[in-house]
Amino acid sequence: MKKNIIIRPAIESDRPFIFKLSPRLAEVAGLEWHSDDVIQKMQDDYISDMLIQTTVPHTTLIAEKDSVPLGFIHARSHIDSISGETCATVPLLAVCSEAQGLGIGKKLVNSVEIWAKELGYRLLHLEVFAQNKGAHNFYQKQGFEDETIHMIKSL
Repeated sequence: MKKNIIIRPAIESDRPFIFKLSPRLAEVAGLEWHSDDVIQKMQDDYISDMLIQTTVPHTTLIAEKDSVPLGFIHARSHIDSISGETCATVPLLAVCSEAQGLGIGKKLVNSVEIWAKELGYRLLHLEVFAQNKGAHNFYQKQGFEDETIHMIKSL
């Protein structure tokens, strides 16, 4: 399956596919202090904001095989909170459950790394829900390292 995977820029007709993966993104959050409805709304709103055209450098890429979309990644310009330099960030990456473990996520991350390097960025940033251990392990295998931990307490 890996050999026939194409990574291409997202187009308007990809919107339904991207939103189809929203519940998958929301379900891995594991935030028991928020209702499922609140998490799903946050995820849908986040995707809507992501798809709005902006002057900030950004890219949304689709992984597909035989014209069937399997995953997407969105990356944009970001200011690093430690150095203050402009870098890239990946706010969203999702792969269909049936395509998990086939190297789709890795291909998408590699494509964003190329995009970021072409813009002259030195760093690639991302955030992952603390409860999403699978994603955390995936990102570590891609060379990402923990930098800060955002913590919250329910009152």
